[in-house]
Amino acid sequence: MRSEYRPLFEPYRFRSGVEVKNRLVMAPMTNFSAYSDGTVSNEEVDYYARRAGGVGMVVTACVYGTPNGKGFPGEFAADRDEMIPSLERLAGSIREKGAKAVLQIFHGGRECKPVLVPNGDVVGASAVSSEQNPEVLPRELTETEIESIVRDFGEMTRRAIEAGYDGVELHGANGYLIQQFYSPHANRREDRWGGDIERRLRFPLAVVDEVKRVVRERAERPFLIGYRFSPEEATTPGITMEETFRLLDELATKELDYVHVSQNDFRSRPRRGADDSLTRLEWVRQRIGHLVPVIGVGAVKTPEDAVEALATGIELVAIGRELIIDPDWAQKVESGRQDEVETKLDPRGKDRLKVPGPLWESIVRVPGWFPIGD
Repeated sequence: MRSEYRPLFEPYRFRSGVEVKNRLVMAPMTNFSAYSDGTVSNEEVDYYARRAGGVGMVVTACVYGTPNGKGFPGEFAADRDEMIPSLERLAGSIREKGAKAVLQIFHGGRECKPVLVPNGDVVGASAVSSEQNPEVLPRELTETEIESIVRDFGEMTRRAIEAGYDGVELHGANGYLIQQFYSPHANRREDRWGGDIERRLRFPLAVVDEVKRVVRERAERPFLIGYRFSPEEATTPGITMEETFRLLDELATKELDYVHVSQNDFRSRPRRGADDSLTRLEWVRQRIGHLVPVIGVGAVKTPEDAVEALATGIELVAIGRELIIDPDWAQKVESGRQDEVETKLDPRGKDRLKVPGPLWESIVRVPGWFPIGD
């Protein structure tokens, strides 16, 4: 291994006691490939197992715990106890390869498509459509439903514990329900769940507290809790870096194992709420990095990119598309074979790379999403 890559392969121990063998994380990526009943497919198990050998931790694609929270076709489920054997099978396939298995839990909220939820009843913090799903006007959740969804996050966590995962990651990013409650664009409520920033914080923090309670009561071995967030929204009104700082200040008091910054490029700089003298990732690290570990992600293509991201002071680096293109990315870098890392998707490599059919079809159908070889 080249000496400059050594920081990527140092072990790390989280607050909870979970220890990973290196600083590389497989980023959560939707793969559209579960069976129609919500169970994990054979293709998904093979896909994750093929990529779990080199990284220290795998964060799965998101799972839904409320029937009206399903955000994607082919999304696997954690909404009932009958799903536990399916979840257990996936966790085991990841852990057998030496990586820690983290289940990402979420509710799609107003981003759900009517065809995916019971009776087409799309719900959200308020009856406000999103720019990503403009044709759908969500129904505003009642207070009783909100409290029920908070409990559903706890139930997803319990099922993850019983299925043998090493942790859960709360998906509070990318415009989904947890973020919707914090967003001044999505949340126009005037009750205790919305309005000023204090009340918009209530739902995300209630979910965190419920998940922590379940872990405290149910986990018999170290079990980590992470929180993924998007630092800014492009809409006006929308979440700014200043509002994100407030969210991070609150999360830092919760003794989480990590926060995970969701963005397309770890070098990107703020639009609003902070000056552009630092990148968003550097601002996050400066604000709360001394209190809670940070995972960075976005445009990490080469080992040099990963080293650069880690050098900002964050603790771990997540890698996404590159692990689809080359499942052995980490092993090659660690063994000094970085020149052998594949940088373009082999158009004939579906079976060799163990990419599920629906994910493969999505990749080849969207020009420019992945670099594709000849």
